[in-house]
Amino acid sequence: MIEVKNLSKSYGSKLAVDNISFTANESEILGFLGPNGAGKSTTMNMLTGYLSSSGGEALINGIDVLEDPVGAKKNIGYLPEQPPLYLDMTVSEYLNFVYELKKCRLPRRSHLNEICSLVKITDVQKRVIRNLSKGYRQRVGVAQALVGNPSTLILDEPTVGLDPKQIIEIRTLIKKLGKNHTVILSSHILSEVQAVCDRIIVIDKGKLVANDTTENLSHNLSADHKLTVQIEGANKEVQALLKQIPDMVEVHMNREVEKNVFEYELNAKEGADVRREVFKRMAARNYPILLMRSSELTLEEIFLKLTTGDFYGNVENIGTGGAK
Repeated sequence: MIEVKNLSKSYGSKLAVDNISFTANESEILGFLGPNGAGKSTTMNMLTGYLSSSGGEALINGIDVLEDPVGAKKNIGYLPEQPPLYLDMTVSEYLNFVYELKKCRLPRRSHLNEICSLVKITDVQKRVIRNLSKGYRQRVGVAQALVGNPSTLILDEPTVGLDPKQIIEIRTLIKKLGKNHTVILSSHILSEVQAVCDRIIVIDKGKLVANDTTENLSHNLSADHKLTVQIEGANKEVQALLKQIPDMVEVHMNREVEKNVFEYELNAKEGADVRREVFKRMAARNYPILLMRSSELTLEEIFLKLTTGDFYGNVENIGTGGAK
């Protein structure tokens, strides 16, 4: 578990991290987002003890990183954007070196074999790291973070430079790790964050501007909550059926997409979910629904809105529902 309380970091007159607070809970994967220069790396370096804070606290399982850095670091596994690998070592030599460096007391052979099996590098243990593919090097980087079985994993851009197959494999591994670890995942690939993370934090200009699930942020930041549907069937009858749905405020026919297929914009009361009722009424008349799309924002749109200044006046009201 990670607790960040009013954490700040200054470089001279520049405030890189400005009084941020959040919690990452046990068995939770927390996405950490922000544009370049937002303060993400500075925050992660303070959490791992590589940088001291100018103010506030960072607690790892209740241990203050600043007051007891050694005790806190025993609970952290860290994968920087560039994995700290010794390219002239074999995988086995490197993991044994990390085992010694961390002063690990777990049974060496069984512990390292278990890690290799988990990240699927058992078949390359005797190979020199320099000769491994980018994907395997990333796996070795994850493996070194797992030595000592830390309760908390901090992963900075874990899939950067990987091909699509390797990205899927690393995502699957992170999901698996999230069942037994607290994971903070920093990434510029927003689809990756959406696919893997339970909750997201967005930081911009050193300030925390959002802390919630993607779904809640999308709902809260969308100007409206309309539904666009394309239905094959008699236009007037379809409109009449849609207007009869409880909580439906407005039905507007946009266009004829193709012969006898019309697109409608549905506006329901705030908080109402009419999707199931739309399906039931169209199915009863054998009118196929060819498309149903919410107007709520994608994670990419959420990120852009939060980091372009449009919502800064209401930062305190955005995404507080997911903070724990």
